[in-house]
Amino acid sequence: MKPRSLAITLQPLDNDRLNNLCGALDENLRQIETAYDVTMSRRGEQFRISGELAQSRLAGQALQHFYELARAPLSIDEIQLGLVEMANRGRTAEPAPALITRKTDLHGRTPHQTEYLRQIQDHDITFGIGPAGTGKTYLAVASAVDAFERDQVERIVLTRPAVEAGERLGFLPGDLAQKVDPYLRPLYDALYDLMGFDKVARLFEKQSIEVAPLAYMRGRTLNHAFIILDEAQNTTPEQMKMFLTRIGIGAKAVVTGDVTQIDLPRGQKSGLIEARRILAQVRGIGFADFDASDVVRHPLVARIVAAYEENTRQHGEQKA
Repeated sequence: MKPRSLAITLQPLDNDRLNNLCGALDENLRQIETAYDVTMSRRGEQFRISGELAQSRLAGQALQHFYELARAPLSIDEIQLGLVEMANRGRTAEPAPALITRKTDLHGRTPHQTEYLRQIQDHDITFGIGPAGTGKTYLAVASAVDAFERDQVERIVLTRPAVEAGERLGFLPGDLAQKVDPYLRPLYDALYDLMGFDKVARLFEKQSIEVAPLAYMRGRTLNHAFIILDEAQNTTPEQMKMFLTRIGIGAKAVVTGDVTQIDLPRGQKSGLIEARRILAQVRGIGFADFDASDVVRHPLVARIVAAYEENTRQHGEQKA
């Protein structure tokens, strides 16, 4: 379709709000351009948006929306999260109960995220499956923090397989703790963000929080714990069964993964894919699926994910 140009005038004129809307070096406008695949030019409060007409209209609505919010400076995070919520406006979803974390405004930004939070609260085992950037791990950690703060569990256990993009632990420098630390870093980061560095450090000392590679789970029974298995697409079927059978009395588990990013050796089946097939009809286990519409990172990430999803639909997923 031939690109068209759309004129938008933001009223009432307020230069401070315009500056807050545009951001430093118009960075906020660049985020909106990327999200809707349009280009913008402006003179004062007058904007011209070029691109496919439907997308230009959506970009114009975004400008109006953020202009209303721009009585204070808008960060890139606020723009990106706002764009996600606008993209999902009109998709019905009942709000999930609020979570007790340091982030007072934490909630599901999309219907799939809201459903994921509800599945976690309603089931003892929940699988969150979807592409990178959809909040699977972060919301799982937030749910664990919430359960801990409500005294529903006595500790938080976070784990993931030490398999990444062909790397092998033996070739990494340092002792075992230093070797596995890079693989667990996203879990640490989520904890620090949701509880604060000092509190997390104290809970580590009291062993109320444990972060460990999946191999350390063998032979254990985890009672009254909230357990998260991250990057589960890189487990073998045997490892997945081992993990799921560690769950003890009063425990809750969340398994997250992206089946399009499997780093297992060629020909090795993914435990996440096998678990989905085997456990789909087992009562008490919840499944939540995510797609490109749930990406809460840079707007370009959602378009990248959508392009890969379309390629998979057309040509089929490449075999490992």
